[in-house]
Amino acid sequence: MKKISKKIKATNPFRNRKMIAIFLYAACFILFGFVALRFSWIMVKGEINGENLLQNIDKLYTRSSVIQANRGTIYDKDGNPIAMDANSYKIIAVLTDEWSSPTRPQHVQEPEKVADVLAEYLSISKEDILERLNQDAAQVEFGTAGNNLSYDIVSHIEEALKEQDLTGIAFQDKKTRLYPNGTFASHTIGLAQSQSTDEESGEQQLTGIMGLEQTFDDVLSGTNGSIEYQKDRYGYVIPGQEVEEAAAVDGSDLYLTIDRRLQIYLESIMDEVEEAHSPEKVTATLMNAKTGKILATAQRPSFNATTKEGIDQSWQNLLVEYAFEPGSTMKVMTLAAAIQEGTFRPGDFYESGKISVAGGTVHDFNPAGWGTISYLEGLARSSNVAFVHQVEEMGYDTWKKYLDNFGFGTAVGMNLPNEYSGNNNYEWPLEKVNTSFGQGLSVTPAQMLKAFSAIANKGQMVTPYLVDHITDPDTNETTQFEPEYTESLISEETARKALDYLTETVTNEHGTAKKYKIEGYDIAAKTGTAQLYNPETGKYFSGNSNYVYSVVGMAPVEDPELIFYVTVQQPELNGSGHGSEVVQKIFNPVMKRALESISAETADSEETKTTDMPNLIDQSTKEAAAKVKELGYPSAVIGSGDKIVQQYPAAGTVLYDDQRILLLTDGAMTLPDMTGWSRSDVMKLSEMTGVTAEFEGEGYVSNQSLDPHSFIETGTNIEITLRPVTEIQE
Repeated sequence: MKKISKKIKATNPFRNRKMIAIFLYAACFILFGFVALRFSWIMVKGEINGENLLQNIDKLYTRSSVIQANRGTIYDKDGNPIAMDANSYKIIAVLTDEWSSPTRPQHVQEPEKVADVLAEYLSISKEDILERLNQDAAQVEFGTAGNNLSYDIVSHIEEALKEQDLTGIAFQDKKTRLYPNGTFASHTIGLAQSQSTDEESGEQQLTGIMGLEQTFDDVLSGTNGSIEYQKDRYGYVIPGQEVEEAAAVDGSDLYLTIDRRLQIYLESIMDEVEEAHSPEKVTATLMNAKTGKILATAQRPSFNATTKEGIDQSWQNLLVEYAFEPGSTMKVMTLAAAIQEGTFRPGDFYESGKISVAGGTVHDFNPAGWGTISYLEGLARSSNVAFVHQVEEMGYDTWKKYLDNFGFGTAVGMNLPNEYSGNNNYEWPLEKVNTSFGQGLSVTPAQMLKAFSAIANKGQMVTPYLVDHITDPDTNETTQFEPEYTESLISEETARKALDYLTETVTNEHGTAKKYKIEGYDIAAKTGTAQLYNPETGKYFSGNSNYVYSVVGMAPVEDPELIFYVTVQQPELNGSGHGSEVVQKIFNPVMKRALESISAETADSEETKTTDMPNLIDQSTKEAAAKVKELGYPSAVIGSGDKIVQQYPAAGTVLYDDQRILLLTDGAMTLPDMTGWSRSDVMKLSEMTGVTAEFEGEGYVSNQSLDPHSFIETGTNIEITLRPVTEIQE
């Protein structure tokens, strides 16, 4: 076997190390070059992975916030606020020291002492507060007890914390909407609530979600401003920097046609009727017959705009969204059309009780009738048969022209959301004649008011409206709303005759509106009792109270100033013999108060005036109090705020001897010392604040159940003892 051998070459270890070193040097050089190139690229471009580094740094230290515009205030006709902006506060406890600097701590350091302070002012126990303050969290809140706090409470907490040098408690403020009158035309005024405008920042803004607040949201909202500045890592503003700021533009103010005193009175009467009879729906609207200005309007169900109590009962504004068959109040329009066409001859006679029409039968509410009676008596008795005769004689097409002219089937246009246009099918002969007494068509209260105005206003219809003018608070530029008139098909002479005939329903011994008579005033009126249609069965409901009871009154009849229209659906009679008696409980006192108010204004204008009440709204409490003192009239300041938001009497009102002046501030309401006040003075305070006063005795205030300077709110009950002035002096 042949031996084979290989020659093995010795390896040089030094050469290998050299190669590895060269490779590593080269790799490091390439890597360093890449890093240097990358840094150069970043320095030149200022961005990485598509992100702008300069902008990120700017965002880290730059803070920007929205300067919210003040939402415009809604006032009544005399300049008293109905809806206004207010600040509320939320309390926050900072538990982490992450945002504190060595010399400026921002977190809670002494939980026990902080809890003592907060427990004194918040409706939460000290134990619960301590439990929250000892949590392992960056910050904590205190639920509803620490939310929606007034400025007065916040001031007291801040002062108490400052006295003990306690840290870690902060307050976040937000805009809220204040409705100082509580239940006050709530669906018509509407609501504005905070809604998120930016999910990332959590910014919120008041937005109108109902009624006039919604319709005029753009006008009321204004335009927000902004502010931009820089802070250090601890959150403190860097001094000497340039601050960029764009000022906010406040919203404009709405001045309504509503008379606050009549509105509050109407609401109180509605409360009494609702409590006594629990109706399904109630509407009541008082309108100036010549201009269309709504002086007062209320409905049930309603809600307290301050507490939101009752808001879930109904979001429907019945003034423009409630569609119903009007019943015999429609005969006001049928009467006017018949007079105009010459078919209503009051002295002619007809057979009452029932009449056959197109294979059907129309009955009077008394099916047996009253025998052969005159058409004037038929009007007084509210005979359906009498008005069927009128439509048949004038012709169906002619009557349809009047229905269209009066506006049935067309929205009124009241600047309120979701207005309903009503329905007037007018297809079949029986359906056509039924419209003469208010069946077979659906209407809204607003439509009825407009149609009634043709009779009350010499043949000219006027559109109901609520906003008198809009004022820009910065420029004082005013947009005035004017009455809108529409010519009706009836003449001034026809309107005059219709009013005269309608007094028969009040003065005639057979009149259906006899109990609506207002002592000292002549009124034209018409009642209505409309059946309720059941769409499920295609028939009308039956039963003693399954009706919409209504009345319209126009007064003074010689030259009407007022139209008052009331509807009550399905009340529980509870001792009342007829639903009309429930309607009377609303109509009579409110119409009487309204007519007396007109008479008083006329009388006041004829008296010799002494002094005009100055406008103190938006003035500081101190300045306003000084001006009132100079006038020399008795006065009282209600509230702990530093600005006047409401006054009585209204600006421009004539002041007479012993006139008491009341001033309401923007702070928490406080009760003045009412010793020596008259009952009337106390009632004015009640109207202004929404508190309830219960009186015992006669004369002047000698005692009040709540001490002077006690905090009060809408709904607070105060017991007042009255005594003769001589006993008080003793």
